[in-house]
Amino acid sequence: MRPRSIRPESVWPKVVRPKAVRHLIVTADDFGLDPAINEAVELAHTQGILSAASLMVGQPAAGDAIARAKRLPGLRVGLHVTLTGGALPLLGPERIPELVDRQGRLPARLAAFGVKLAASAALRRQAWAEIRAQFEAFAATGLTLDHANAHQHFHQHPFVLEAMIRIGRDFGLRAVRVPHEPLWLARAVDATAPGAGRLEAAAWALGTGWMRRRLRAAGLECNDYLFGLRSSGRTDEAALCQALGALRPGVAEIYLHPASRADAPQRAAGVGARAPAELAGLIGGAARAQLHALGFTLGGFGDINRSGAGALVGASR
Repeated sequence: MRPRSIRPESVWPKVVRPKAVRHLIVTADDFGLDPAINEAVELAHTQGILSAASLMVGQPAAGDAIARAKRLPGLRVGLHVTLTGGALPLLGPERIPELVDRQGRLPARLAAFGVKLAASAALRRQAWAEIRAQFEAFAATGLTLDHANAHQHFHQHPFVLEAMIRIGRDFGLRAVRVPHEPLWLARAVDATAPGAGRLEAAAWALGTGWMRRRLRAAGLECNDYLFGLRSSGRTDEAALCQALGALRPGVAEIYLHPASRADAPQRAAGVGARAPAELAGLIGGAARAQLHALGFTLGGFGDINRSGAGALVGASR
């Protein structure tokens, strides 16, 4: 299934970025998964350096997340397309039987799902329908769509990225995350981080390089690099400050998974055990102090090409 009207790429607007841009996006993923995550997003934005959040529109706490986002006009909110991780789909299982398991949950085994998605036209049609439904649900919130990405970075799958580009065009999509964490940044924080070897880094760079070229051909903006991939779920204050201190010019994104608590009910919902430490790092004074003199603007993807739209890091909100 495809949108009825797709403009040829030759007439899509080209990305024009200001020279020597130094822009930082600090994002919380899984917004809407659990109330503890939503509470952390609000605290980290109002009291810390969090500037964006990626919303899971089909998850149990999505309504609470949307209400909070509407109280926070400075928070840039994007769509966290969810096709994996054992999460709940937005469409009923009867509409996407190939996409869900017997419990009505989305696939948890990414590699197997990726292969099946490439091989099955029926599965691709159902995944397309689920992605479109999630874009429609985001549009229905009335929030401005700052960006899109996918849970567990599954938009690295060619079909998923293509679907997001083409469906997103109908909903004003202007930017997509590229999950490229350069080796120099990973090693600035933890030289022994899993996946920090040269071979793994080179393979990942090749994949994300393809994503960047595809997005730019479609006239969409993206980040130049990010931090959080190898430190996912464990970016405490020390790691956050080390990453901030290593930033280079360009559009940088730091993404985290903060939560206000991580007791048994939250962990059962998918909250990481060290999520409160990520929140503490975002609202602690060390991160703001680290950034104050670096000359970066702080905002969302939609602020990249808006002169003066991003607040200077360290300025009061």
